[in-house]
Amino acid sequence: MVEENTEKTVIDEITTAEPIGPKNMLDILLICPCTGNTLAKLANGITDTPVLMAAKSHIRNNKPIVIGISTNDGLGQNLKNIAELLNSKSTYFVPFNQDDCINKPKSLVLDYNKIIDTVKYALDNKQIQPIISLK
Repeated sequence: MVEENTEKTVIDEITTAEPIGPKNMLDILLICPCTGNTLAKLANGITDTPVLMAAKSHIRNNKPIVIGISTNDGLGQNLKNIAELLNSKSTYFVPFNQDDCINKPKSLVLDYNKIIDTVKYALDNKQIQPIISLK
């Protein structure tokens, strides 16, 4: 359905994601939802999936990447990766919050209602605020 509606081929292999940067194919890249695993790999330069290769290739052009986080350990082991990416040039976060602070105290999830506004801000090289939202 995506291919029919966009008349574009889905990029679903590492080899087809690599040209994104050299061919300057995107204005912005949205990774959403971004799991803790993907977040950790992105923060540490690991490119073993099409999404991560697309990000690495896109970063070459100093264009914005928007991350919509959804992870059970955002306030645990992945907190250092969030901090690393918050401090990275051209990386922006969709505002997020704890989704269940009682039963999952380290879990973070993006505010899906803020995706479009975050993308608009990121295209102007700005981080939408506040990053940590209240429900």
